[in-house]
Amino acid sequence: MTDSIAETLTADHRRCDGLLALVESVIDGGDWDLIASRVHDLGRAMEDHFLFEEETLFPPLEAAAPMASGPTGVMRREHHQMRRLLAELTEATRAHDARECLGLLETLHLLVQQHNVKEEAILYPMADQALGAVAADLAARFPG
Repeated sequence: MTDSIAETLTADHRRCDGLLALVESVIDGGDWDLIASRVHDLGRAMEDHFLFEEETLFPPLEAAAPMASGPTGVMRREHHQMRRLLAELTEATRAHDARECLGLLETLHLLVQQHNVKEEAILYPMADQALGAVAADLAARFPG
């Protein structure tokens, strides 16, 4: 049986959460090459997730259920905020500023948790219901 949008993207949230925790765990070690590598991995994973939602999931969802444009608009704005935080985290990593990195990670962590709850409780179930059989096809296209 093919996973649903909710199952597929919720699992990817957990993967991204793990990568965020991994970044947090290596900051104190002071190995800036390792930190930069982990920050890059986190940024890539989150960007892949955002792009899938914005380019593959949201357009057919909005076409099938026009009322979804409210929640998807909120998600897009939050993606923008998280992208900005990830860019700032990359800069703080380049500057070897552990304190700034930890502050940005804390902010990112809070935003990600709030964002994920909204997607998992509202948006993904809406997508699975509104898209029907198409939802499973979209979930199968997820690159994660």
